[in-house]
Amino acid sequence: MMKWISSILVNSLVLIVVAGYFESFHLDGVGSAIIASIILAILNVLVKPILVILTLPVTVISLGLFLFVINAITLWMTQGIMGDSFVIESFGTAIIAAIAISVLNLLIQKIIIEPMSEKKK
Repeated sequence: MMKWISSILVNSLVLIVVAGYFESFHLDGVGSAIIASIILAILNVLVKPILVILTLPVTVISLGLFLFVINAITLWMTQGIMGDSFVIESFGTAIIAAIAISVLNLLIQKIIIEPMSEKKK
């Protein structure tokens, strides 16, 4: 449970950072970022596996790069659910944001979270 909460908070921070860098990616505030992060996590559990299976041939041919498109689709769905408090102006922005979010989450995981987990052992 604690790992899930920390994941939501980290993802919320990443969404805020990405919103700060892209004018066509807008969040109303920290609360919206947390809600968006929760919705995105739920979509990643429920919808993303279905999309991955349906697009497996394209994903294999693209050497996995199509996964960024799938991440953009779940991000796009999140903004559709949230309405005006979370706006992505174009699908191109969603793809670029999905790439940025993936890279930032990876960096935070490798540089901060994993070293902290190892210190506890």
